[in-house]
Amino acid sequence: MSKFALLFIFLFTAGIFSALFITPVASVLVYQLVYFVNPDIRWWAASIPGIQYSFIASLLMLVVLTIRYKELSLQAEWKKQPVFKWMLALLLMYGFMINFAIVTEVHKAFTQDFAKRVIIIFAAYKLITSERALNACLWAYVAGATYIGYIAYVVGRNAQGRVEGIGMVDTGGDGNLTAAAMVPALIILTYMAWMGNKKIKALAVFCGAFIANGIVLINSRGAFLGVVAGTLFFLFYMIFSRYQRKGQRGTAILIVFIALAGTVYVTDDAFWTRMETLKNTEDGGESGSHRIDFWMATFDVLEDYPLGVGIQGFIELSPNYLPEHYFEGRNTGKATHSTWFQVLSEIGWLGLFFLLSLLISTFRLSRDTKRHLINSENYDAYFKVLALEGALLSFLVTASFIDRGRSEMLYWLILFIAIASNIYYLRSKDPEGRRLKRAT
Repeated sequence: MSKFALLFIFLFTAGIFSALFITPVASVLVYQLVYFVNPDIRWWAASIPGIQYSFIASLLMLVVLTIRYKELSLQAEWKKQPVFKWMLALLLMYGFMINFAIVTEVHKAFTQDFAKRVIIIFAAYKLITSERALNACLWAYVAGATYIGYIAYVVGRNAQGRVEGIGMVDTGGDGNLTAAAMVPALIILTYMAWMGNKKIKALAVFCGAFIANGIVLINSRGAFLGVVAGTLFFLFYMIFSRYQRKGQRGTAILIVFIALAGTVYVTDDAFWTRMETLKNTEDGGESGSHRIDFWMATFDVLEDYPLGVGIQGFIELSPNYLPEHYFEGRNTGKATHSTWFQVLSEIGWLGLFFLLSLLISTFRLSRDTKRHLINSENYDAYFKVLALEGALLSFLVTASFIDRGRSEMLYWLILFIAIASNIYYLRSKDPEGRRLKRAT
């Protein structure tokens, strides 16, 4: 048995034991482990028991929640979180569209997957009830992204200059989707490197190197734009915020120089050649600007199908709405290549409204949390929330060029902000202080 297989089995088994007998957040860590490692596709999969690890991890979370529900409900109440009603609205809209989807069976199957995802998000909210638990989940996410970066390094690019088939369960082996899930980890790592001691800083640099190198190897232009947007967002607040720690601006400038040096070190000619295609809008196939044709076709589809066409409906109908040259040598249609237009095509204008409402609700919740933290002079937590905002922003920028409307990572990033708001803000509003006391 390989060392990776042994390590996975050890962590998986230890996590189950810890979840049942020590701390409920361990069940979430087991779920994250399985999600990122995705053992079924690894070369060492033949040397481990052939069981449904993802199902067991999900079931573990639900079992632990059931056992400790009364205790956990006092610390994390679903009804206090406005983001959850919009998640449910999206799920109900996808369920409603089963009756009108063009590819009914595909839409039904993926809607069931989305329902499972929402259930897991709801469960995780109650299982992550302290700052230490949130930090553990953030580090688990970073560790998972680091592992994917390591796999990208080992596998290397294929003949097309990309890295495919290394990602998580919901990426289907697509490199762009894998890179999108890795991008937010770099913004979270920036915060951890800043706030941590020397050992944490060294660990952050180590993890960041593998994650950044993995993104470079994958050669995703959207991921590159997401990294730039999220990093600039967080560093802007580090440099220009009125709420400064000693040496904060100097640290931010140092991070900029380290990031630039790291970028020069890990990038190669193939990466910059691909990034330069962003400027070559005359060749839509090279620059990706042909996506605009797919986006505009979404409006034509909605004229004929006002409620949307369901999951994979746009791909099925795209030959009727796009020029023939897009399908030369292809047996399948084209996707929208944008989360916003994906949701719009799948569940119509009402569905897009629900998604935008979910995101607006998330950022409003984050804003209220930051105000409370400023009033409490808890500036470390204030910048953590800013980092989580930057992480979500980086993903949204990346997802603007790929279909990620039902992706695992989108909802986990929203969840992290919701959990932070619960820990730092919502529980402090309890007049009896009961929930705040339990959190400490």
